Formats: sequence, C-alpha cells, structure tokens
Amino acid sequence: MKYPVNEVFETIQGEGCFTGVPALFVRLQGCPVGCAWCDTKQTWDVLPENKVTTEQVIQVDGTIGRWADHTGSSLIQAFKDKGFTAKHIVLTGGEPCLYDLTEMTSDFIAAGYQVQIETSGTFEVKCHDSVWVTVSPKVNMKGGYKVLEQALVRANEIKHPVATEKHVDELDALLNGIDLTGKTICLQPISQKERATELAMKVCIARNWRLSIQTHKYLNID
Repeated sequence: MKYPVNEVFETIQGEGCFTGVPALFVRLQGCPVGCAWCDTKQTWDVLPENKVTTEQVIQVDGTIGRWADHTGSSLIQAFKDKGFTAKHIVLTGGEPCLYDLTEMTSDFIAAGYQVQIETSGTFEVKCHDSVWVTVSPKVNMKGGYKVLEQALVRANEIKHPVATEKHVDELDALLNGIDLTGKTICLQPISQKERATELAMKVCIARNWRLSIQTHKYLNID
C-alpha cells in the first residue's frame, strides 16, 4: 500500500511520553479536521499538482505541501540510504489515521523499529497491535469530526491540549466511561503562555496526570 508522505526527518521527540527520544518523523499528507492553531496547514490537502518524487520528501522542509507516494519498505530503504540511526518512528500528519496503517506499521516493526502514531482521534485507528498510539483529542474543530471512542480505547497515551478550564472539561467528557487502566493521560499547554502552563500543572498535580511540554519549541528544533 502506498501512503502520501509530506516529509521525513530525524530529530528528538519533543513532547509526550517519549520526550527526549531520538525519532524519525514520518508526516503524512491529508487532514480534514481543521484545527485553528495547526502549524502544519500545508498538510491538509493532497493536491495532484504537488506530487513529487520519493526522494524529494526525505529530510526536507515540507512547508509547501508537496507529497510523494511511499510504502513502508521504501521508507525503510530511505532511512538506510540517509544513514538515519533513530529506532523510534513517529507517524504524524496531517491526520495519519485517514489511512489504514496496518501494513506500514507492520513493515516498520518487522524491521526492528518502535512505532508511535500521533492522531486527533477523529478517525479509526488501524495499525499493528504493538504500536504506541497517542491520541491528542481535537474537539469541536472546523471540520466537524467527533473524537471516536475506538480511538480513545486503543490509545496508550491521551495527550490533551489545554489553555482554559473548558478544555479540561472537554477531556473529562471524552474520558467518561473509558477504561483508563494502563493509559497515560497528559495535559499539554496549547501555547507557551504562563497561564496555560500553570493550569496544566495544577490539574496534573491534582489528578496525578502527566505534564507534556513542547520542549522542541523551547529548544528551537523541529
């Protein structure tokens, strides 16, 4: 199966449970969710005129919205050709769960990689059983998609962006009735503003949740 890849780059995972881990980010093209604060809006549309060769999306800046068809095996070969050494792969987007990721994630795992998916939870998660799934719920976004119970149940980590008490209330409503056994709940300030960070810290302490800081923004790395 071929997947539309916007860019591939090697860096350090900056947020969530794998903060600080060297990682290969595979950013897929396509997302209808419509988050107002999205910093990768170039990934929203899969436009035929922006299709490029497979080599043109490896270790490059994908800001113009270009994309190329890749398979799991072709990406593994590209990792080797570029000399990438990270063994943790992060599938992100866009919205990666627009696609059935079973084949790609199975290829990665068979090749010895650890795999993480970062998803909004608005599409069914289809992947290898051993994939670490991070759901960052996107509630009441422009696209009108609902966060799915299937995605929350499958999640290993639920990493919720917060700026106000309303966002905490939204998370509580989503988690109502979900078995949280074995799941890590993270609150992540939407911005680097002091108020958002203080709120996230306060709630994490009160509920014994985990604070996720976007350390890559403080370090000025991808």
